[in-house]
Amino acid sequence: MKATEVPEIAGAYLFEPTPYADERGLFCRTFDADVVRSVGLDPDAFVQDSMSRSVRGVLRGLHLRSGAGEAKLVRCSYGRIFDVVVDLRTDSPTYLGRAFFKLSDETQATVYIPAGCAHGFQALTETADTSYRIDRRHDPAEDVTIAFDDPELAIPWPLPVTLTSQRDREAPSLAEVLKQVER
Repeated sequence: MKATEVPEIAGAYLFEPTPYADERGLFCRTFDADVVRSVGLDPDAFVQDSMSRSVRGVLRGLHLRSGAGEAKLVRCSYGRIFDVVVDLRTDSPTYLGRAFFKLSDETQATVYIPAGCAHGFQALTETADTSYRIDRRHDPAEDVTIAFDDPELAIPWPLPVTLTSQRDREAPSLAEVLKQVER
C-alpha cells in the first residue's frame, strides 16, 4: 500500500493498495495500520465504521462536523464515486483548497480527510457503496452542511444531480457557514 500526500489539502492523504487479481477476482488490503502510522496518523484513533449505498447521480454533501471536527478515511467499496474535499481550516496553508478524486471498487483507494474539511460525493454508477472509517462518534448536533452547488466552490459535479437529501438541498452557502463558524 502506498500513501501519497494530497497537495490541495494539507494533511490529507490518498492510500492506494496493490490489488492482486486472478481468475477468482480481486484481493487487496484496504487498511494497513503501519502505513497509516508512517504518515503520522494514529490508526487506533478510528472508532466507527459506516457505509452508504447510493444510486447513479445521487449527491451527498458537503458535510462536516463543528467543534473538534471529524477525521475520516473514505473508500468506494463498490461502484464508482466522484469524491470532493474542501479545506475549511482557517489556519491551514490550503484554506479553501479543493481536491477531487474518482474512487472505485477497481482501485479500492482510500482518501484520508482531516478534521475541519468538508466532504461530499456523487455516485457515478448504478450502485455505489461508500465506506467511512471515522475518528469520533456521531453527534447530530454537530452536523454542518454547505450547499453542494455553491458558486464560490464551483465544484464540477460530473453528472446531473438526480437526488439529494432535504438537508443537502436546503444547505446554506459557504459564506453563510463561514460566518457561523468564525463567531
